[in-house]
Amino acid sequence: MAHTSRDADGSTPVHGRWSAFRQTPFWPATVLVLILAAAAGLFAGSYTYSMANPTPRLIPTAVVGSYEKAGAQAYLRGLEKALDTSVKVHPYETRAAAREAIEQQEVFAVFELRDDGRTAALDVSGASGSSVAELLSQTAPAVGKKLGVRVTVRDVNPLQKGDPRGLAIFYISLAAVIIGFVGAIQLSVHARSLTPFERILFTAAYALLGGFVIAATVDWLLGALNLPFAESWLILALTMFVSGMVFTMFNTLFGRWAMLPTWGLMVIIGNPSSGGAVSWPLLPSPLGTIGRWLPPGGSVNAQHTAVYFQGHQHAFPFLVLGGWALLSCTVFWVWRHRHPGGRDKDPTGAEES
Repeated sequence: MAHTSRDADGSTPVHGRWSAFRQTPFWPATVLVLILAAAAGLFAGSYTYSMANPTPRLIPTAVVGSYEKAGAQAYLRGLEKALDTSVKVHPYETRAAAREAIEQQEVFAVFELRDDGRTAALDVSGASGSSVAELLSQTAPAVGKKLGVRVTVRDVNPLQKGDPRGLAIFYISLAAVIIGFVGAIQLSVHARSLTPFERILFTAAYALLGGFVIAATVDWLLGALNLPFAESWLILALTMFVSGMVFTMFNTLFGRWAMLPTWGLMVIIGNPSSGGAVSWPLLPSPLGTIGRWLPPGGSVNAQHTAVYFQGHQHAFPFLVLGGWALLSCTVFWVWRHRHPGGRDKDPTGAEES
């Protein structure tokens, strides 16, 4: 039996009590209490910072017609002042070319200025970002009224009826992200003895099945979105696989604390910066930039284009998802000997996340 040293008066020294405390289950429980409290604050803070008061920073906008006239320039300056942001103007020769820029997601709206800037037609795209479209639709006519410019507004690419606020894509992507790493956690707990190859294989299996169920539920069962089913299914499956392998990578590097970097990367930073709930021109600029390079942002961007801009899909979001998949699988495979699982490990050994 271990003996605890005592001071001359018979009391246990402070360092002895501290060492004894760290050997009890109260020590990890106390650490978890502090971590969970910090995580709660970070979670609330990150979502509040990015979503509670979305403010425009830079809105790429196409202009056609007599936009160089003094009246048109005065109107655009008045719009910038009212929005308290920069309206980044991209001139186009024709309305058709400007509309194509909307389809390519290069601009969020088209201003056609006529009669030396005395009248304006504003084409917004609700599918490009409902919050931006709503902001422009409210502000542009109000500024025109003050400056004597008659403004008409129409939505040339509206959201689907089952998704009037444009949040369904964010929710299905969020589901894929969360279930993706929760699935990896459950594999690490309940299928601990899987070999590295088997772990990757079963992560891919639940990702494929889970992506199918998410797409089928939202489209076939609820009718909230009319999805291009095969493409949306594969995007969701890739998202779930990436999320699961990101946890597996961190589990290899950090063991039982893997949930901390996973939650930080995918939920604290990744989801609010994805552009799914708030369009990127309304996000704080660092988040709008970082978010496109993280898995949730790649998933939202790929899914958003698949649903609302069919035929104009970009490679970048798939490169983001594929890059994270490659990175996480490579790190896991190279350092697989550090992963707590595997049939060559003692199932009663080190704790798992």
